[in-house]
Amino acid sequence: MKKTIVRREYRQADADSLNHLHPILRRVYAARQVGSEKELDRALESLLPYQSLLGMDDAVRLLSEAIAANQKILIVGDFDADGATSTALAIRALRSFGAEHLQYLVPNRFAYGYGLTPELVEAAKQFSPALIVTVDNGIANHAGVQAAKDAGMRVIVTDHHLPAATLPPADAIVNPNQPDDPFPSKNLAGVGVIFYVMLALRRHLVSQGWFEKKHIPEPNMSRLLDLVALGTVADLVQLDQNNRILVHQGLRRIRAGQCIPAIIALLELSDREFGRAVAADLGFSVASRLNAAGRLDDMSLGIECLLCDDSIRVREIARVLDQLNDERKSIEQDMQAQALAVLNKLNDSLNSSLPTGICLFDESWHQGVIGILAARIKDRFHRPVIVFAPGQDGELKGSARSISGLHIRDALAQIDAQYPGLMLKFGGHAMAAGLTIKRDMLDRFAKAFDEVVSARVTDAQLQHSLMSDGELPGEDFSLEVASLLRDAGPWGQAFPEPLFDDTFRVLEQRIIADRHLKLRLGKDDKVIDAVAFFVDTSQWPNYRCQSIRAAYRLDINEYKGRRNIQLIVEYMEGAD
Repeated sequence: MKKTIVRREYRQADADSLNHLHPILRRVYAARQVGSEKELDRALESLLPYQSLLGMDDAVRLLSEAIAANQKILIVGDFDADGATSTALAIRALRSFGAEHLQYLVPNRFAYGYGLTPELVEAAKQFSPALIVTVDNGIANHAGVQAAKDAGMRVIVTDHHLPAATLPPADAIVNPNQPDDPFPSKNLAGVGVIFYVMLALRRHLVSQGWFEKKHIPEPNMSRLLDLVALGTVADLVQLDQNNRILVHQGLRRIRAGQCIPAIIALLELSDREFGRAVAADLGFSVASRLNAAGRLDDMSLGIECLLCDDSIRVREIARVLDQLNDERKSIEQDMQAQALAVLNKLNDSLNSSLPTGICLFDESWHQGVIGILAARIKDRFHRPVIVFAPGQDGELKGSARSISGLHIRDALAQIDAQYPGLMLKFGGHAMAAGLTIKRDMLDRFAKAFDEVVSARVTDAQLQHSLMSDGELPGEDFSLEVASLLRDAGPWGQAFPEPLFDDTFRVLEQRIIADRHLKLRLGKDDKVIDAVAFFVDTSQWPNYRCQSIRAAYRLDINEYKGRRNIQLIVEYMEGAD
């Protein structure tokens, strides 16, 4: 799909307020609405305080009572990387506080579905917990929370997903997105929420003299920041300043080797050096392998990897996760080929006009991979997409991905209001959501989805635009500037890594590893190496193309001890 390169605008006053920085950084930060040096502070002391999170006092009271009474505590997690890191963080923190009877339970997506369902409560009874703590789920599990209460269990919900009109009947709820919560940042991931709960619990236990009485060293909570960084990046939440602090501090520990063995092992399996890890490495290298466990098997395997401190055992588990990830890739490629064939046929039948909101289903598709497939189709066609796979009892499980400008959960809420009963359940974020429908409702739902999306999305929003930070001056094609940009993050959702654009002469082009295009480009008197990953090999290399306009990231290629500038080309088109 052809893309439009649009250059970011910024206020010169914002750039001028950062005049102590390199000119490129001033421009990049100003284009991301950074208007003062204070907004770039990444010190732990600048984290938002936990005291303003609604429900925190009740959660701390329940947890401290359970620990003091030596009661059984069950952590109920989720089957994605945010849920896995949240579960591991809760277990590690509570262990360090002296809790002795800890268990965790993560629903298998194929057997129980999402979150604390009544069926999962039945499975939880084998542990006889006095207290259940949900992490990265629970805010939409009214029936499950009630079932736990009916069974005599107390329930703390810690979550970050958007709530429905009513809240579940939990004993305590900590979620920055619940009504009337004054916590300034609404972008915490699930792992960020439980980290804040554990911060507050530690402070309370210190005030009670708990660690002295039990002869337990006071835990250093910064040791958990590697997990916070991983879960935050993996869940694609917005990197506002508070999240940037959490991710930056976690990356510092990872680069120093002061992190859990699992992160190092998973980075090494993907040929990444932990000493130079950036946020994108956590997402593409570590989280993808953790997620493979939840998508194809059981996320308990990923959690065990995160909890294990035996480096030999960790590497054994990491290799299994790597194999699952390879299997996931193979399944995804087959599903994507099928989906594209359907879309191309649909495109032809509609005279080159796809629905504004795309719904896809195939009987053979794997429920654990539909989220990735939805993201791939969304990226290719730049339309909101829902991909369905068979569930149980005549149901379809759907995974939705959206484009900028359409809040996908709000769109689903509108469908639910206009067509009651069309969906059995739904939930999610602005950019991603999940839902369940009856199989015989698929056609009606697809029509309703396209109708609602068409009313909410403008033609301009359907244009696939790449936001560029403009041209890079010739003297800034340097290792110094590339290092500055790498260290100026962390970059991620809503705080994107700098992307530049320019026109280059094509001096050389060739395919490497069957699907990547290696280039040598000319700009003024400079010759620059570049690479474009996963190109359409029916179009590239194109030896008739003498010049290209490219949107690119400035990167450093390190090979056999040598460091050279390399452009990572995100998009290119002939400029002849």
